[in-house]
Amino acid sequence: MDKLQRLLWPVAERLPPELVIRAGSYGRDLHYVINPYVTVLINYLNRHGGAARSWVNETVVRHGLDSATLILATVLVCLLVYCAMSAVCSLLRPFTERGLLPVAFSFLRSLPPFASIIAKKKAELRDDMLKKRAAQSSDQLTALPSRGASAEQVLARLRQRAASDVQANGSESSTLSGAIYMPADGEHRALLDDVYKMFSLTNPLHADAFPSVRQMEAEVVAITAGLLGGGPHGPNPKVCGAMTSGGTESILSAVKASRDYMAAKKGIRQPEMIIGVSAHAAYWKAAEYFKIKLHVVPVGRDFRLSAATVRRHMNPNTAILVASAPGFPHGLMDDVQGIAHLAARAGICCHVDACLGGFCLPFVRRLGGRVPPFDFAVKGVTSMSVDTHKFGQAHKGTSVVLYCCPELRAHQYTRITDWTGGLYISPGLAGSRPGALIATAWASLVHLGEDGLLAATRRIMAARDRLVAGIGLIPQLQVIGEPEMGVVAFRSTDPRVVNIYVLNDWMHARGWHLNALQAPPALHFCFTAMNAGAAPALVAALRQGVEEQLADPAAAVAAARRGSAPMYGMANATPDRGMVGEFLEAYQDAMLVP
Repeated sequence: MDKLQRLLWPVAERLPPELVIRAGSYGRDLHYVINPYVTVLINYLNRHGGAARSWVNETVVRHGLDSATLILATVLVCLLVYCAMSAVCSLLRPFTERGLLPVAFSFLRSLPPFASIIAKKKAELRDDMLKKRAAQSSDQLTALPSRGASAEQVLARLRQRAASDVQANGSESSTLSGAIYMPADGEHRALLDDVYKMFSLTNPLHADAFPSVRQMEAEVVAITAGLLGGGPHGPNPKVCGAMTSGGTESILSAVKASRDYMAAKKGIRQPEMIIGVSAHAAYWKAAEYFKIKLHVVPVGRDFRLSAATVRRHMNPNTAILVASAPGFPHGLMDDVQGIAHLAARAGICCHVDACLGGFCLPFVRRLGGRVPPFDFAVKGVTSMSVDTHKFGQAHKGTSVVLYCCPELRAHQYTRITDWTGGLYISPGLAGSRPGALIATAWASLVHLGEDGLLAATRRIMAARDRLVAGIGLIPQLQVIGEPEMGVVAFRSTDPRVVNIYVLNDWMHARGWHLNALQAPPALHFCFTAMNAGAAPALVAALRQGVEEQLADPAAAVAAARRGSAPMYGMANATPDRGMVGEFLEAYQDAMLVP
């Protein structure tokens, strides 16, 4: 005890006196509490330990065992116990990592009868996809042409292929949900196309050769930070970041940086991340890539992730909490403030996914809309992902990842000092990057300015209100929650009466492209600068589609066996998510066939 006091005294000298007094008081209280239990344990060992010790000694003497034999036997027994425990842990690992049901379903799918049925269905899906692809175009290229084509010939072939794509127009009446966020024609797109051509050969990896691109990237990051609680006059002037190829890379970058930052600062070597079931699919990808244990927790009845739900799943290995502003499926914001508060108290990272809302929500707030705190003005928010290629109206392929401080951002970098090719550092996953896309993102923000983004947001919010009001007049449909911005999700009030996936196929056949959701079955439409005028036509189409299902239920049942309805119906009905994953793999394989 004296030796322990001597060791602790230099530490105690540096602590505030009141803290030392309080610690001593707590220590005395703890001593009084545990002392009776320690006394009982010592008495028990004295009473029974002597008999056990005598038995062991007699056994050793009776068999004439020497010390070396005893030591060797002990080592062998410990080794056997360790091997047995390792074998048991290895057998149990699939169950602990994936769960009992997924492992059981995986075993069933491996059995010959089930395996052959699934293989047949996957082949049918692949064949159907290839037939549809062949019907769309007979122009297939599977090898490098022996002779190059003229520029006119190449453009002619591309025009033919482009004819099969969704055709955008400049009337703000596109039938495509999301996907394209800028006006299809007009001055803004023409400007960005010209900018791309001007910088088409640049690469920010070579900053000394292309200093203009480096400067534009830094300025896009600064502009974005200034909208979201950063900048010299913001609540957190230390906010910094980098540009990426899109929301997925921004999320991957933030998760990787947060994982490494937590390992350096808190020594978390087996990191865990908590997300809501409505979080973007990129978090599953990040967990897989970076070996992070993922906790996917349910959202509430309001389809928002709450701090109370997150708190129940936190533990000493929790390194990252995630909140969406808003979530892609339903366009609803999680409790960012509450979740970030949990992260701040635990001293861990909190990432806010504002890929969708980063260039819209600040302007919704300026227009008087209800927008809860979600950016770096919230204590505990350590990183954000914000897509310039969405409501920033830039060309596809650009996003911004922001950090609360340079120390955290540094863990996103890759630096190599011993490469024979020289000293190397890159800010993210990519090495070479298209400088032209950075330039178009810069041009978009500068061209639109605050007034342009505010005007676009006003049109988008008006479209949201018209769609919400229109669905409210269709008794068989129901809007999910109260969306903060222009993403409106809706479902059937009675799936036995109106099948939402049959309605989606009906809409698709008439040129509408909505996003199908699951758990619960639903659809959503995302308003952008290109489709903000489509709300009246969308409401009319939904009403007609519902009326046709009601008028002919038998046709609706038959339709449920075609299109996307069977796939989504099966995905919602079966608990075997592995089988659903196998069909998704078959679909993706077909997409990669020329």
